[in-house]
Amino acid sequence: MDSFELNKVAGAVLGTLLLAMGSGFVAELIYTAKPAGSAGYALPEPQPEAAGGGAAAAAVKAEPLPVRLASASVEKGTGAAKKCAACHSFEKGGPNKVGPHLWGVVDRQRAHEGGFEYSAALKEKGGTWTYDELDHFLANPKTYVPGTKMAFAGIQAPQERADVIAYLRSLADTPAPLPAVEKAAAEDKPADPKAPEEKPAQ
Repeated sequence: MDSFELNKVAGAVLGTLLLAMGSGFVAELIYTAKPAGSAGYALPEPQPEAAGGGAAAAAVKAEPLPVRLASASVEKGTGAAKKCAACHSFEKGGPNKVGPHLWGVVDRQRAHEGGFEYSAALKEKGGTWTYDELDHFLANPKTYVPGTKMAFAGIQAPQERADVIAYLRSLADTPAPLPAVEKAAAEDKPADPKAPEEKPAQ
């Protein structure tokens, strides 16, 4: 093979290498990722909760139950209670389902509805379903009665609980009387330090 043929082969090899290098350089220019910049909104940093936690703070700010019941809406409670319909019936003489029927539940003796097998925890709790008991139970069933079979997570909003309780109260031939608002307000009202002290009778 003479020098001319060798030069042709060497030129072809060099040309191929130059083409490959040039293609890589062009591709890098085209497809190099650019920084995204500062698009969007900066999210606020989570603030540390005060001592006692958020749930305790919400409970402190909530109105007393008698006050909430006085302004409760049976209509809103009917809508809110639809989330319970998968496990409970509400009509008079209704069947027990996953949970017991809820007709006449207000002031009903706890864990004593015939034909339903209650959890041992609820049987041990005893007592009756007063307004206050229902309010605490509906807020967080598993916390209020540890060991209950009820898988419901609870109703966090105090007024929504009052609406549901008002609806449950209506499920009776003779609804239980509502607790007195004045008495509850007086019990929750802090003593006035400027008020004159009552002197004992002589």
